[in-house]
Parts: sequence; structure tokens; C-alpha cells
Amino acid sequence: MLLQILLDIILPIFVLIGFGALMQRAFRLDLYTLAKINFYYITPAAVFMSMYQAEMSPSLLGTVALFYAVYVFILYLISAAVSKPLGFKRGMKAAFTNSLILDNSGNYGLPINDLVFKGDPLAASVQALIMSFQSLLTFTYGTISVQSAKAEGFGKQALIGFLKMPVPYCLVLGLVLHALNVPLPEFVSKPLLYIDHSLVAVALLTLGAQIVKYPLQLTRLEVYYSVLIRLLIAPAIGLCLVLLLGLKGIPAQALLIASGMPTGVNTSILAEEYNNEPDFAAQTVLVSTLLNIVTITGLITLAKHFA
Repeated sequence: MLLQILLDIILPIFVLIGFGALMQRAFRLDLYTLAKINFYYITPAAVFMSMYQAEMSPSLLGTVALFYAVYVFILYLISAAVSKPLGFKRGMKAAFTNSLILDNSGNYGLPINDLVFKGDPLAASVQALIMSFQSLLTFTYGTISVQSAKAEGFGKQALIGFLKMPVPYCLVLGLVLHALNVPLPEFVSKPLLYIDHSLVAVALLTLGAQIVKYPLQLTRLEVYYSVLIRLLIAPAIGLCLVLLLGLKGIPAQALLIASGMPTGVNTSILAEEYNNEPDFAAQTVLVSTLLNIVTITGLITLAKHFA
């Protein structure tokens, strides 16, 4: 089973990431444009279609929200517990916390979900919700934490940043149209499906181009603390929550796998934008993504037991 998961799910993911890395090396791709295509074009369409085709009851939606809130809160407490004895300064503490709570549920998690569950609408809906919560967290706490020294006018900036995100609007619109059973005309549904089907290839190419930008360094001990918590402790928390909430089937599997994503690229983007430990952030993204080959394979295998 492990070999099959590695060959059928994990290897295709990293082949596409590898293509992105090679293209970045050869052509110096415009990462700003690629990020915008993913964020404002492909991901919103994918989220909308996931919600529109969703098979998620209101009670399950509430359970996913509860799972995510508790999951992030526990990781935050762990970050605080680790940061204090290590003597992290304010900026490093913010970067360390972001590396734990901001994972790559978008351009890595969505393709993983799509390949594991073969496009199952319920599984895709769960992952889309997690990604939307991640986007909200990124533009609220994630941004606040690295810009806390610039308090003047910051609340307005954070609010504007959140209001500019297309994903939450698409999520709500998809849920509303699904609840009202509103049929989509062909000239709307077909383009959205075409965009949705490009998600895996374009998102992973972008990820490969992003992570190859940073040279691999193995000298920062705090990077290993972050990666250990992100790849091992975080999914253990996810497993405990799945059991405590009594989840089974596809929701349990999707949430468990979602809890084991590597550190999100947004962590590095925020660190660069505000010049807050950018080297540490870049290394956590790169190292956690590479090591995730092993951990996500084991997690997918474990998730099969919740079928």
C-alpha cells in the first residue's frame, strides 16, 4: 500500500513540483504573476466549484470549523511553549508561530486532496473550507504578527487585505447557489470547470518555482523545531481531534490528511514583505515540503483506516 500511494499520489505531485523548479531555473519565471494567477483565477474557481458541488451538511461545516479552530489554537500554544525557553525575540517568535499555523493547504493541499480522493466533491469541499480558513488566518493573525510593531493604521490594512481575498467570496457564493439549487448556465459552468481542472498542474508548477528560489541551508536549529512540529505533532493533533469529534469516512480522512501539510509559502511571502526573518521562513517552507514526501505518505496510509 505504501508503495502504491508513493507512486500514484506522491510521485506525481513532486514530478510537477520538479517541472516548476526546472522551469524557474531555465526561464526565471515571473513568480508574482504566477501567484496572482493561482490566487485570483484558479483557486477561486476551484473553491467555488467545490462548494457548488458540495455534499456537506450544515452540521459537518460546523464540525470542520470547530476542528480547524481547535487545531490552530493548540499549535499556537505549542509555539508559545517552545518560543519562551528558546529565548526567541518578538520577530522570531512571530515567524516561528506562522511557520506552524500557516500551512500549504492551497497549492499543495488541494492537489493532494484531488489525487487521493479522485475529485470527490465532499473531500474537495472539506479541503476548500480548510484553505479558506487558512486564507483568513493569513490575512488576519499572520499579517498582524509580523507587522505588530507598526500598530498605527494597521487594523485598517489587515481588514483591506482580507476584503481583497477572492476565496471567501467564492466559498460563500458557491454554498448559497448550492443551497438554493440554482443551475449554472453552460457558458458559466464550462469555463469554471476548465479552470478548475488546471488547478493541480499550475498550482504545483508555481510551488516548484517558488521553493527553488531559496538555497537549501542546514544550519538553523529553529528550522528543525518548526518542521518537527509541523510534520509530526500537527498531524498527531489532527488525529486526536478526528477521534474526539467522532468523525469517520471521507471527512475524517480529508481532515487528517489536511493536518499534515508542510509550511505554507505564504509564511515566506509575509516574512519577505515585512523583512521579518525571511531566511528562516524560506527554509521552513523548503525543508518541510521536501520531508513531507515521507510524512504525507504515512498519513494517507493511516487515513485509509477511517474509510
